[in-house]
Amino acid sequence: MRILHTADWHIGKRLHKHYLYQDFDLFIGWLCDLVHQEQIDAILVSGDVFDLANPSAEARKQYFQALIALKSLHCHLIITGGNHDSPSMLDAPKDLLLALEMNMIGGLPELIKDCIIPLPNKENPEVVIAALPYLRDSDVRLASEGNTYEDRLAAIRKGIQAKFDEAAAYCEKTYPNIPAIAMGHLYAAGVSTSESERDIQIGNQAAFKAEQFNTYFSYIALGHIHQPQRVSAQIPTFYSGSPLMLSFSERQDEKRVLLIDTQNGFEPESIAIPQFRKLLKVSGSLEQLQQKLSILEHEGQLNTLIEVEMLEEQYSSQKLANLDELVSNFDKDHLEIIKYRTQFKEQQKQSSAVFGAEQNLEDLKPKEVFESLLENEPFLPEERQELLHTFDELKEMLTTSD
Repeated sequence: MRILHTADWHIGKRLHKHYLYQDFDLFIGWLCDLVHQEQIDAILVSGDVFDLANPSAEARKQYFQALIALKSLHCHLIITGGNHDSPSMLDAPKDLLLALEMNMIGGLPELIKDCIIPLPNKENPEVVIAALPYLRDSDVRLASEGNTYEDRLAAIRKGIQAKFDEAAAYCEKTYPNIPAIAMGHLYAAGVSTSESERDIQIGNQAAFKAEQFNTYFSYIALGHIHQPQRVSAQIPTFYSGSPLMLSFSERQDEKRVLLIDTQNGFEPESIAIPQFRKLLKVSGSLEQLQQKLSILEHEGQLNTLIEVEMLEEQYSSQKLANLDELVSNFDKDHLEIIKYRTQFKEQQKQSSAVFGAEQNLEDLKPKEVFESLLENEPFLPEERQELLHTFDELKEMLTTSD
């Protein structure tokens, strides 16, 4: 069978108030052409279908249009939920999708067998998919497990491993001698991240170690990390990465999908996704910015999006005003400045400010804000560390609740 691995579609994503609906439409159009040309039998989407747990009407429309387009090519879809997704929202049309030969597993079912999908069918399986969605804390850890912070991290890692082991055991027992592929949505130890992933499993502290993946599987199709990369494990284990650039930190990534041809083994072929739009970061002094912006030219099918960063030695309210004017008056066809900020090496801070003028609150992660607030409080080091641990756990509960 020819199986395509992708993940982290993040339908409805907004990059600094700029929606990426056009980008996703172009990706799906390209993907449909690829499915037809490469005669793909199945597509695995390893979580984070949507960017928000309660996606907009436009995002839901795009999702169903994508499913219809791919279904018309007689390609079997297996989709799992990620930490950005609402399991109940994804699972709502589950029976309808199943009738269309599409498998949706938004949240972990009560029985592990409901995650196991033989392809092309039960009667004559060639490969078995263990479609594990994002595993929430309640899926892998009892409330009574772990009295200390380290104990709770260990319990989460052990719980994740137990689910993969259980899925492997079911595949081996029910479909002996049939190769198995596992899908997962998690943070693996040692991977490279970008700015656009949301921390999971208690602030990424409960990182899953590669040696914990069950070696019964022939391939592990992972989602969550947006930078495409291989995980160092005993079996082929890959993050396909996100198909679109979801932050300026990803502007130099080569986005891709991974093609597995089971007749040739389980080392995937990397297929580059065309870059539908450019993301550019322009840095320098005010004078340098004026010069760099004046010579920029558009490339790609969609408008180029630009992040501007002014770097100056001394704080100057006049230069801030000049930067505002430069951005406001910037007018070049198909080029848009959607984000700008300043950094002063010798900055004059107001005594009441927690962050300097160079820092926009929207550019900071919640934990960075919390850490900066803690720095201004007279906590002992062990008290500060315990507060940070508690913050990670509370944030995990808020961002993964259904």
